[in-house]
Amino acid sequence: MNLKEQLKEKIKNKTAIVAVFGLGYVGLPLAVEKAKVGFNVIGIDRNTKRVEQINQGKNYIRDVSDEELAMLVSSGKIKAYSDTQPEVLKEADIVVMCVPTPLTKNMDPDISYIENVTDISATQLRRGQLITLESTTYPGTTEDIVLPRLAKGGLRVGEDFFLAYSPERVDPGNQRYTTKNTSKVLGGVTPDCMDVALSFYAQTINQVVPVSCPAAAELTKVFENTYRSVNIALVNELAIICDKMGINVWEVLDAAATKPFGIQIFYPGPGVGGHCIPIDPFYLTWKAREYDFHTRFIELAGEINMNMPYFIISRLSKILNEQKKCINGSKILVLGAAYKKNVDDARESPAVKIIELLLEKKADVSYHDPYIDQINAGNNHLFSADLTEDNLKEAACVLITTDHSNVDYQFVVKHSSLIFDTRNATRGIKEDHIIRL
Repeated sequence: MNLKEQLKEKIKNKTAIVAVFGLGYVGLPLAVEKAKVGFNVIGIDRNTKRVEQINQGKNYIRDVSDEELAMLVSSGKIKAYSDTQPEVLKEADIVVMCVPTPLTKNMDPDISYIENVTDISATQLRRGQLITLESTTYPGTTEDIVLPRLAKGGLRVGEDFFLAYSPERVDPGNQRYTTKNTSKVLGGVTPDCMDVALSFYAQTINQVVPVSCPAAAELTKVFENTYRSVNIALVNELAIICDKMGINVWEVLDAAATKPFGIQIFYPGPGVGGHCIPIDPFYLTWKAREYDFHTRFIELAGEINMNMPYFIISRLSKILNEQKKCINGSKILVLGAAYKKNVDDARESPAVKIIELLLEKKADVSYHDPYIDQINAGNNHLFSADLTEDNLKEAACVLITTDHSNVDYQFVVKHSSLIFDTRNATRGIKEDHIIRL
């Protein structure tokens, strides 16, 4: 058998060793899914605390089962290493890269994490390996950045080693769609690369969707998040218009949702957060400039979404003024720090930005989040306060920025004198002291 068939055989009988580079919200669930079906998994991360936790069977990702991880570690199916131990990659038949892709201060793509792990992988690359990239990035990254780094040692892609791109589609907190039952887009550098990668992902993913090349898969992922960004911006702008007109935006959206065709409803809020929607569209706008194309629509959506925390502060100021109060010196209890409901993730959270802006305006700010016990807002380090009757009564305003399901909103409403609800978390509760976005 040639190298391709040998690797496919290893994948089929689960004797292939899988290395997962990056053990965060994408990498750890992927590692667990691979280990559950029988693969031996090597996890690699630059965060030594994560490495220690995994090797102790301790979980830190809510979408991963504590019991499953502990069992897989104790049985030897998962073993974690620091990225200072790259030699463990020589054991791997498959290397999956799941590392962050943030933006620079100038809103340009920062692919230094991808470059770093690719360079580490290149030092250990051997014949017969499959390398896949799952990090969200701009079209062309796999073939223009990753491939040359891997091939510089003389090995030939599609013959000596195999390379593909398959973007993550993780939705933290989603109980319905998980790693296993969320379809996976896949693009191989060559047909043989596609063949090998398809056999690998099909072991744990219900539906794998092949596309013609890695760039098509890269653009698919960026488009998915851009689609959400644009539509969220549309309803955020609608919310601002409704505020000026004195119309309830939630009523409008609920009415529009009754149409059985031609519309998909998105909801407004205090901004967008997480590692995808605030970031990924700018990968596309950056790449478009290479082709002398200015993505005005996408950039406008980003501008609208990034402005929402400032609109919330402006609206809050108006609300307090009507109570003969001002933000300066007022006790504001912010309810929620996570970027969306039912997750313990505050990355790019608009709630944190709002807290930062309130502190700049000299408000007396506290926050409560059942999933996030501490945050950094600018130069300030805050701890989650208890959601008590006294804390609610003392607040000049309770500002709801995240609509967690396990918060007793009836209790919040009962003991608060004023509520500004930016998420419609108090839906169905009719009280005069509730003001909604």
